[in-house]
Amino acid sequence: MSFGFVAFHYPAPEHLEEFVRECHQVAEAARRQPGFVSVEVWVTPDGDAVVTTGAFETEEAFRAAAEIGREMGATPEGLSELEVRPREVHFLVSR
Repeated sequence: MSFGFVAFHYPAPEHLEEFVRECHQVAEAARRQPGFVSVEVWVTPDGDAVVTTGAFETEEAFRAAAEIGREMGATPEGLSELEVRPREVHFLVSR
């Protein structure tokens, strides 16, 4: 059973490209973690939201990768200084 997430982020328009760059940096770090399956960074056509998705072999593998992201300054919950409203994170379990 895999563990995944979908997160909707709402960066300020003037910070969109910076936010996307930071998402890709965190994604690259996640790719190097044990139990990694996939990660993607998407932007809605209107640029209002950045959507990140990821999958790991286990919840523990996800939590370890999330800790690496936290150490890089990515906050898995709440609001960063680049965002205009709190992100929405949904966790998923494959069945």
